[in-house]
Parts: sequence; C-alpha cells; structure tokens
Amino acid sequence: MSASIAHETTLFAEPIFSVGAFSVTNSLLTSWIAVLIIIIFSIALRKKLRLIPGFLQNIAEMVVEQGLALADLVTNDRKISLKIFPIAITIFFFVLINNWIGFFPGVGSIGFIQQHGGHDVFLPLLRGGTADINTTLALSLVAVVGANIFGIIALGVWNVFNKYINLQILASIPRKIMKDPMIVVTAPINFFVGIFEIIGEFAKIASLSFRLFGNIFAGEVLLMSMSMLVPYIVPIPFLFLEIFVGVIQALIFSLLTIVYFTIAATSHGHEEEHESHHEEKEDPVPAHS
Repeated sequence: MSASIAHETTLFAEPIFSVGAFSVTNSLLTSWIAVLIIIIFSIALRKKLRLIPGFLQNIAEMVVEQGLALADLVTNDRKISLKIFPIAITIFFFVLINNWIGFFPGVGSIGFIQQHGGHDVFLPLLRGGTADINTTLALSLVAVVGANIFGIIALGVWNVFNKYINLQILASIPRKIMKDPMIVVTAPINFFVGIFEIIGEFAKIASLSFRLFGNIFAGEVLLMSMSMLVPYIVPIPFLFLEIFVGVIQALIFSLLTIVYFTIAATSHGHEEEHESHHEEKEDPVPAHS
C-alpha cells in the first residue's frame, strides 16, 4: 500500500537546495526570478528608447510620470521626489511581481517529494517571495535603514543622532535655565521622546514586514482552500481579488517608503526653526530711544 503524500502550507519557506552552508529556499528562488524579470524588462526598455516613443516606452513614461506625481504629494518637493523615486519604484515592482508570481499556473503545484518525519511531503519548487516573512523583513530593513541613511546624507550625522539621543537638548539646560526655567522639565521629556523614536523605528520594520506578509500569505491560503473545495469556477473571483490586493500592497509599501525617507530628510526642520526662535528671544533687537 503506497503512503499518502502530504501537501502542507507552512509559514516558513522550504529549502530546495544548498550551496555549501547557504540554503536556497523556494521563496528566495522566486525572488531571484522577480529580480531577473525586472533586469530583463529594464534592458529591453533601455534598448527601445526612441525620440518618438513606442508602446513600451509610452507605458514606462506614463508609470514614471504618475509615480513622480504621487511622490510629490508626499514630499511636496520634486527634488526630493527624484532622489527617493528610484528606490520606491524598484521596491514597488519587486513587491508587485512577487505578489503576483504566486498566482501563476504551476507555482505551488510543481515540485518534488521529500521524506519528512517518516512520510512523503510535497515541496513546491516556487513560492511567492512576499509570502515568506524573511523577504518582507529584508524589504522593511531596506526601507527603514535606507531612510535613516538618507537622513544622514540630507541633515548630517549629528542631527540624526540627536533625533534619537538628544544630547543637544540636555546640553542647552544650563544656558537657558535662567530665561526658561521650564526647560528643566521639557528637556528630559524631549530626550526620552528621542529614545521612543528608536522603538518607533523597530515598530516600522515590524509593521511593514508583517502587513505585507500577512496579506499575501493569507491570500495564497485562501486561494488554495477554495481550489480544493470547488476547483473550477468559485476561485476565479478570489483570484482577481488577490491580484488587486497585490497591487494595493505593493503601492502601500512603496508609498510608506517614500514617507519614511521624506520624514528622515525633513524631521529636524521644525526643531531648527524652534531653536532659531529661541535665539531671537535671547538676543532681542534693542528698542530705539
């Protein structure tokens, strides 16, 4: 009697092969395919650039113009948008392709049999990259850490450091205590607010990664469950719904990346204005006699 073959949906990505100590999972393999698709499309578009644009160039130009217009709504500055947009659009297409690739015919159903725990288990060769928490966590780290690096480039190391560990506000207490006694209370509060900003950065990483992972993984489980219950007609509306969700999730992730980069580059503007206002108070213009 032949043993039954289990086909389990797991939270973790399954390893397909190893290169030395490095294990290649099915979600990592899918992510590489997504990167390859982006590279091939970029090279094809570059070779077809003309003064009179063709169909592919028209579509690309429309996407870039609409994307930049959307970025401008967040940054309110085309110069900042032009700096952030290449990263945001790359993340958008990488996430979108990974979201959609899990719905292609054969993805999830082509694989091999492996012995596990005394019984045969089917391992799919490909799995949507964003249905793996490791992929979404890596993307979130790129967005949040990249935003802080962008802030350092825009504002300098000292300003970004003081955003989190505000030594400047503590150092200003002896200088301002005579004119503003309340600084003894407000300065320590502002210092600890900076400490909470560090916690906020970790919260951004968790929020970005789990939101994307949860939506895409849940969609794949839903489609698989519906396909097992009613294989033909019923899953089709859910498939179109998940395609739409894939676009929305990619758009949200890229827009939040733009938001984080913009905040990192401009978050100290109000503080600098506040400091200059205090300087004006300390050195008032003498009244005319």
